[in-house]
Amino acid sequence: MEKESLQGYLRSWKGHMVLWLSGVCMMLMMSVNVLAAEEEAAEVTSHFYATPWALLPPVIAIGLALITKEVYSSLFIGICVGGALYSNFSFEGTLLHVFNNGIVAVLSDAYNVGILVFLVILGIMVALMNKAGGSAAFGLWATQHIKSRAGVQLATIALGCIIFIDDYFNCLTVGSVMRPVSDDAKISRAKLAYVIDATAAPVCIIAPVSSWAAAVSSYVDEGNGLYLFIRAIPYNFYAILTIIMMVFLGLTGLDYGPMAKHEKNARELGDIFSGVKGSGNEMPMEENPKGKVLDLILPIVVLIIACIIGMIYSGGFFEGESFVAAFSNADASVGLMLGSAVTLVITMAYYLIRRVVSFGTMAECIPDGFRSMVPAILILTFAWSLKAMTDSLGAKVFVEHVVTHYAGGFQSFLPAIIFLIACFLSFATGTSWGTFGILIPITLGVFPLTNPLGIICMSACMAGAVCGDHCSPISDTTIMASAGAQCDHVTHVSTQLPYAITVAAVSFVSYIIAGFIPNAFIALPIAIVLMIGTLLVMRKVMKPA
Repeated sequence: MEKESLQGYLRSWKGHMVLWLSGVCMMLMMSVNVLAAEEEAAEVTSHFYATPWALLPPVIAIGLALITKEVYSSLFIGICVGGALYSNFSFEGTLLHVFNNGIVAVLSDAYNVGILVFLVILGIMVALMNKAGGSAAFGLWATQHIKSRAGVQLATIALGCIIFIDDYFNCLTVGSVMRPVSDDAKISRAKLAYVIDATAAPVCIIAPVSSWAAAVSSYVDEGNGLYLFIRAIPYNFYAILTIIMMVFLGLTGLDYGPMAKHEKNARELGDIFSGVKGSGNEMPMEENPKGKVLDLILPIVVLIIACIIGMIYSGGFFEGESFVAAFSNADASVGLMLGSAVTLVITMAYYLIRRVVSFGTMAECIPDGFRSMVPAILILTFAWSLKAMTDSLGAKVFVEHVVTHYAGGFQSFLPAIIFLIACFLSFATGTSWGTFGILIPITLGVFPLTNPLGIICMSACMAGAVCGDHCSPISDTTIMASAGAQCDHVTHVSTQLPYAITVAAVSFVSYIIAGFIPNAFIALPIAIVLMIGTLLVMRKVMKPA
């Protein structure tokens, strides 16, 4: 009874804290008089445009999500705060901005719709592979050939590195393939979600043939985007050090922070969720006597090839563009949507030819696959709407003003400063690509293309954007990693945060060093030594889970 009363008190206290914090934020916003810039006054009606208040909606959404452990209502409250700020607290204006310019607008955007279609098709494919017995056959094969927990983690890392074309594709594919293997090895869903997330954006941002390379290249004029992207890879400390850290954790079994508890529960008690279930829409793995490992591998291989063809098709490859130019100009949404649609048709035809699944059963997989993606689609819709609120409040203009006016006098420290700014902006807005669009043009405007420090600053921007994206609860990649592992979203965020912060701290120091020694052959080995040294020290001082 004492335990129940204590839990009730804590729940009550948490609820009062949420209401109190929300009330304080609203009172502050109502009481403070914020003036917009004079040159923008005629165009912008909001008094909060291009001020620090533009970043308040995502801060509130993130804070509430971490406090309440409930992401849907937290995101919606953040969206409503953004609408209130934009309309200067007009009820009608807030309502119209939240729905017309927010939720309806993002769901009407062709790029976003393409991503949603891609997610639904992947959900259907996972259901199909499950019905065909491919997932069960691969799980049986893996359990016979991969005997240790370390082996499963390293295999997951390897698969994540192989699927480098796109982070969404990476998260859901690696998750669907490795979930049964990970469960059998008694690896917590939180750890699986971390490995999936850490092999998504960090791998894509150092892969020249990826949707991320295409996005970064699009922000660089004069046709030098891909060239600069490749030159920046050795300075992308966060991405490289994240991969090194994952391998170290897998080999040594080191875990710390909340993740240590989840791993201990999974290892000793067999509780892979630590009492916190995932989305609730996970499809149980089904046995099929006709199922083979090829029924899982072939659709994935076809999906990779089809998505690459879809990407270069959207970039004009079949209209005469070179492969590099086509990939640089590719529309990831169109390419992934077309590639996944073609793969779905091929997969269904293949299963019918093999007679492992009837047509009626395959038809049943369509609503099942859609249903499994509903939580991810809902969170993505709210996250996109929240970004639309920050955009309408001029968050980009505010950040650009801060960078151009206050960072220019610290040339050698500029890579580290840009890394921190990119981390914060990406964390607050939940988007790496939006951060690229803000900071890369500013960086290239300060430094000429021939200046080595400009390359380092560009890489710091990309690394910081990935770091903030990796940590943010409202990031679409983080959401996809939770969906791929079928892990509770807030659990995934809270367990991976200490790991991401560790790599971010070492990366920050490495960018300070690179600012004074702009040589990749010196700066990168120093960064790797610092990362491994930090992990060795932590392993020595921390007690086993």
